[in-house]
Amino acid sequence: MMNQAKIGEVICDEMITAASRDHNLLAVTSDSRGSASLTPFAKERPKQLIEMGIAEQNAVTVAAGLAHSGKRPFVFSPAAFLTMRSIEQVKVDVAYSNSNVKLIGISGGNSYSVLGATHHSLQDLAITRAIPDLEVYMPADQAQTRGLMQYLVQSDRPAYVRIGKRALPNIYDNEKRAFSRPGQANILFDHGHDVALVAMGETLSIAVDTAKMLNQQGIHAKVVDLVSLKPLDHRLLSRVATQVDLIVTIEEHSIYGGIGSAVAESLASHQHAPIQIVGFPDELVIAGTQDEVFAYYGMDAQSLTRRISDWMK
Repeated sequence: MMNQAKIGEVICDEMITAASRDHNLLAVTSDSRGSASLTPFAKERPKQLIEMGIAEQNAVTVAAGLAHSGKRPFVFSPAAFLTMRSIEQVKVDVAYSNSNVKLIGISGGNSYSVLGATHHSLQDLAITRAIPDLEVYMPADQAQTRGLMQYLVQSDRPAYVRIGKRALPNIYDNEKRAFSRPGQANILFDHGHDVALVAMGETLSIAVDTAKMLNQQGIHAKVVDLVSLKPLDHRLLSRVATQVDLIVTIEEHSIYGGIGSAVAESLASHQHAPIQIVGFPDELVIAGTQDEVFAYYGMDAQSLTRRISDWMK
C-alpha cells in the first residue's frame, strides 16, 4: 500500500472491481470523468459509464430513474455544483424517493483553490446532512475509502460522499479498522484527557499532526475520526465529552452547519466540555492553494497548536 493516495483514484479502482461483478453498477458523470479519476473505469467498463455532459441536475434525475429500474448508479460531479445546482433533485428524486443513488462530490472543500468562491464547496455538509434519509461521508485515507466503497456498492441507501483532489497520507493500516459501519466513529489514539480533536476527511491528518505537537508541549489529546457525519456516533461523542476539558472540531467547511454544528447539536442535551469550532468564517474565502488558505485561517497544525494551547490556559 502506498504511503499516500488520491481518493478519487482509490474510488475508481473499487468501482472497476465492483462493476466487473455487478453489471448494474454504473458511473454517471457530468463532463467530469477526468477530474473524477474515472478514465480507467471508462476504458475498462465503457458500457457502464453514462456521460451526461455539463448538466448536473439531469445527471441526478437520470441516476434516480436508473435506480428505480434496478441499476446502482454513482453520480460523479464537482461538489460545489452537485450540492447547489442540483440540490432539489437530490432532495426530491433521490432522498424523498428513496432512490439507491450514491452522490460523489469531487474536488470538495477548498480543492479548486484559486478558482474562487464559485467553485468552493464550503456549505455542502450543512445542506446534505439536513436532507432526511441521506447518509453523508468524507473518507480520510485510502483504507477508509476502500472500506466505505465496499459498503456503498452493497448498500441500498442514498448517500453523499465528499472527496478532495490531493493525495492524502495513510492514517489507517486496514479497511476494517478504518470503516466498520455507518455511524461508528473511531478514536485514532488517546494520549490523555486534556483535549479532544474531532475531524474527518482531509482535516483528519491535520488533527493527527496537531495532537502530536500538543503532546510535545505536555497537552494530552485524543483524536476522534467521525468516519460518517450522518449517521453520527452520538454515544462515542457523549463519552469523550465527559473525559476532556476541551473539544475542538476541525473542518474544511463553513463554521455553520458542518462538523462543529453536528457535534454541538449531539452534545447539547449532555454535560460536556466547552466546544471550539474551527472552520472557515462567514465570509467569502480568499483565493490561494489549500495550504495557503489553511494557514491564513489558522487551520494548519502549527496554528492550531498555538490556538489550542491558548484555549487550554
